[in-house]
Amino acid sequence: MIGRRKNLDSNVPVPHDIPMVVLGTGLLWFGWFGFNAGSALAANGLAVNALIVTHIAAASAGLSWSIIEWIHNDKPTMFGMAGGAVAGLVAITPAAGFVSATSAIIIGLLVSVVCFISVAIIKPKLGYDDSLDAFGVHGVGGIFGALATGLFASKAINSQGADGLFFGNSHLLYVQCIAVLATVVYSLIVTFIIYKIIDLTIGMRVNEKEELIGLDLAEHGERAYTILE
Repeated sequence: MIGRRKNLDSNVPVPHDIPMVVLGTGLLWFGWFGFNAGSALAANGLAVNALIVTHIAAASAGLSWSIIEWIHNDKPTMFGMAGGAVAGLVAITPAAGFVSATSAIIIGLLVSVVCFISVAIIKPKLGYDDSLDAFGVHGVGGIFGALATGLFASKAINSQGADGLFFGNSHLLYVQCIAVLATVVYSLIVTFIIYKIIDLTIGMRVNEKEELIGLDLAEHGERAYTILE
């Protein structure tokens, strides 16, 4: 709806401060423990399980992404490992209170495959502009995690939940598919409404001149990453 940035193909931003990337990933990783384990609203076994599977899924996803990069690009990168770890954190979130450590390893290993394909193969072919790969990692990873819950959930982990497909209950996968579809439709409609309201009031994009100059300089009066010719 917004459209691609000007001169994006000739000026693709690349990660340049890897220590900051690692630091940010570590902060996310640590904070995610409170996010997932804290959802139990108690210091009990379920909270501990949620914390453990969150850590395991992130670690296995980071490893998986590195291996995929190694195969696909001939070398692994720290940036890729960080992205994979975030994909693992995203994917395990719907399932954290319902799956075992073994299932978390599998979810982590597989989500990197799905997200890597989305980010490194589908995104360039479709040509959409997503500077932070929010859709490729968070969107696709979240959908995968929701569906994986329908596969790996176990009442042995959470008696108040339900077994998934791999534990003899195919209905949960159906429920998760409906939930994913409803979420996608809701998000599209509400996002479109919000976009239109903002575009009709304050405007969604700056003018072409300001965009070509760079928003650091045009909007904030600071050079930062603006290259002056």
